[in-house]
Amino acid sequence: MDKEKIIVLDFGGQYNQLIARRVRECNVYAEVHPYTLSLDKIKEMNPKGIILTGGPNSVYDPESPSYTKELLSAGIPILGICYGAQLVAYLAGGKVATAPVSEYGKTETFIDAIDEESGVIGQVSISTSLIFENIKPVINSWMSHTDYIAELPEGFKVTAHTKDCPVAAMENEEKSIYAVQFHPEVMHSEQGQDILRNFVYNVCKCKGDWQMSSFVETTIEALREKIGKGRVLCALSGGVDSSVAAVLLSKAVGKQLTCVFVDHGLLRKDEGDEVEAIFGPNGNYELNFIRVNAKDRFYKKLEGEEDPERKRKIIGEEFIRVFEEEAKKIGAVDFLAQGTIYPDVIESGLGKSAVIKSHHNVGGLPDYVDFKEIVEPLRMLFKDEVRQAGLELGIPEYLVFRQPFPGPGLGVRIVGDITAEKVRIVQDADAIFREEVDAAVKDKRIKIAPNQYFAALSNMRSVGVMGDFRTYDYAVVLRAVCTSDFMTADCTEIPFEVLQRCMNRIINEVKGVNRVMWDLTSKPPGTIELL
Repeated sequence: MDKEKIIVLDFGGQYNQLIARRVRECNVYAEVHPYTLSLDKIKEMNPKGIILTGGPNSVYDPESPSYTKELLSAGIPILGICYGAQLVAYLAGGKVATAPVSEYGKTETFIDAIDEESGVIGQVSISTSLIFENIKPVINSWMSHTDYIAELPEGFKVTAHTKDCPVAAMENEEKSIYAVQFHPEVMHSEQGQDILRNFVYNVCKCKGDWQMSSFVETTIEALREKIGKGRVLCALSGGVDSSVAAVLLSKAVGKQLTCVFVDHGLLRKDEGDEVEAIFGPNGNYELNFIRVNAKDRFYKKLEGEEDPERKRKIIGEEFIRVFEEEAKKIGAVDFLAQGTIYPDVIESGLGKSAVIKSHHNVGGLPDYVDFKEIVEPLRMLFKDEVRQAGLELGIPEYLVFRQPFPGPGLGVRIVGDITAEKVRIVQDADAIFREEVDAAVKDKRIKIAPNQYFAALSNMRSVGVMGDFRTYDYAVVLRAVCTSDFMTADCTEIPFEVLQRCMNRIINEVKGVNRVMWDLTSKPPGTIELL
């Protein structure tokens, strides 16, 4: 029997995967699909509900993404968010127009109830709307819109408003169609998760059968069926994503799997040896393990290249070339396995969302790959779900909760061209920073532990004085963020004395550095990595 699911139709917003993530937090499976997915296909998938996402366009622009109005009469519960709310209004015969006052950021939002006899909208302590059940009468919601719903479609009623937006939410309860102008999926929206939960359970009548244990079980079976007797070559970095993917595959196909670990010389300090100790012949896993030391090869390919997208593409392509060579050595290989996860997919701009950066697991792949097919068992998971899957698979906690490391490695933590000297600088500085942060977390000088923390190397060189001598050396950038899903992130509060100790150690112990900087930027507007 197919599991219950919610379909998220992507209309071009940047954080649409976040909606799926929030639905899954309700123990209901959600998939994101482009708005071009046909209504017939949607019906075949038999979803319990559909969520229409936000987007940057106007519904009246002929180039904007749209959908057939038959969707509203398909008998499937619908929730429109932001642009999705305006699209619902437009398709249902309402009026959408440029708002007299645009709303951005946290906005005081009033949950309404309508007196059916008088038609008067009045703020009440308990809303009559199914999606606003047990929601406070006044909440702060996250708005981001220039257009607004100027006139309600026939059969709809207002369920929330703000000072400048008369229709912050509307619904047609009879048809199970709901719409909110704000973004309940972001953490800045008060009780936003409760609103999504209400839609999933109160409106869509979901039971909540999505569990990570069921994902692991069904994925292993699906891999077994897909791969058959074929041979698999797995790109193993030793990071959380590739490690979980490798263990899933090993449980599915056993000795048909060969894991190739490419040491491209862009790893953290001593990491290559650590990966080999965990997965190599003396490790705890029954894997065919091959280590390829390709540092010089990668450095030569990257020589003189400063553009971050080009660096990602070069690293991704060279990875594939190495894998092709290893495949030829071990014989016929049918599948290439990768640890691609959902944030990789959305940030690479697949679908209509804007490209933030290419990931070597996604957009960085060359056009020609000498394998039958690519297998990505984690493609539908967010980072914390990958960790849950790892625990279900019995992978040790110290590995499961290892902080993320990008596929291109230090190639995206070195601004400008890459040289052996720069790699050595950032490796040493990063090791010091991580050591000091770990110690400060352990003795509770840092109250909330960061989820990702590292040192990067800027391309700025500046004058300094060390002893009696003038220096002209590099500036290191320290970054630490707290996040639950890696789609949004905030800078971690680290005590000044900890940062000062990091600065002193890096300048004194790392040759070539005379300045240390602290990156306060959140995501958005920044990304977690510098490049």
